[in-house]
Amino acid sequence: MSLLHGVGDFFALDIGTNSIRMIQLSGNIEKGWVLEKFAYVPIDPKLTKDDSDAGRRRLGEIILGARQQAGIKTKNIAVGMPARKTYTAIIEVPNAPEKELVKTVKYEADQYVPMSVDDAKIDFAVLGVSPIDAKKAEILLSSVDNAYAESLLERIEGLGLNVIAQEPEPISMVRALAPVGVQDARMIIDLGETSTDLVVMYQDSPRLVRSIPGGLASFVKVVEDSLKVREDQARQFILKFGLAQDKLEGKVYNALSSTLENFALELTKSVRFFQNRYTGAQVGGIVLSGFSGIIPFIAEYIEMKTGVATIQGNPWQYVKVTPQQQQMLLPVASEFAVAIGLAERSND
Repeated sequence: MSLLHGVGDFFALDIGTNSIRMIQLSGNIEKGWVLEKFAYVPIDPKLTKDDSDAGRRRLGEIILGARQQAGIKTKNIAVGMPARKTYTAIIEVPNAPEKELVKTVKYEADQYVPMSVDDAKIDFAVLGVSPIDAKKAEILLSSVDNAYAESLLERIEGLGLNVIAQEPEPISMVRALAPVGVQDARMIIDLGETSTDLVVMYQDSPRLVRSIPGGLASFVKVVEDSLKVREDQARQFILKFGLAQDKLEGKVYNALSSTLENFALELTKSVRFFQNRYTGAQVGGIVLSGFSGIIPFIAEYIEMKTGVATIQGNPWQYVKVTPQQQQMLLPVASEFAVAIGLAERSND
């Protein structure tokens, strides 16, 4: 089982707060990907937090039902792990032959990983020479608590499936969303239900990975309290009208003003941090995903506040879909970034 490296024939599973997304692709990044099978099943947000036997059993039934619904035959599966359960960072270690790096990274990881390295599953990838010190290597470090990883493994394999890879969600989503071959850096933002993942890609590799507290649920709560409406109404207002100031007399925009200011400030801080570290490199664009990919006018707002060109991303940009598949996916297509990124892992 691998946290970061390539795997064989498989399908991808992303267990979100409000739904599960499942997808199987054929092809590769050179020749293009083709959508073979997929499933989307809404779930009760309480279910993913339910550790009781009944809760686990119910989630397992939903996963198996989704697999059957999609018509997926292979039992090999790659599973996404939420950012809140993992730790991903860019670190520097003294240059050394690859065999020696394993020991070096484990030793150095103790300074960064927020748990004992003996209690963590750690994986890494060499990104290249440090932009700060040529005597050091830049490393993408990824870790997860052993207890969580083993629990997830046990739950999925208990369904008769074979877990061949577990991957942090931020790493998966950039695979689907980042443009290939651009010279400047791109910031990828995935606004989820309860948190926001942020990754800066440069020279086709992650160079900054972080999570920002708060997601759509916090936006909904602010609008709900400010406008004195039900939660479902607040959610509808945000997703339908977004930040349009000519809708509902601009009440949604005004209610979210302070929250959005703080959100944009975090993005600006990340841009500055990256550009200070990589002298001469510029963040040439921001790509929005998840709920930020569908909230009207949020791209324009972020571009205005950060001064960086911002677009609402398309996680299907490298995947061929039929008109029928496209029609079926239309209402939920923006939610598949993690699942697609997982499925676009190397098939070597």
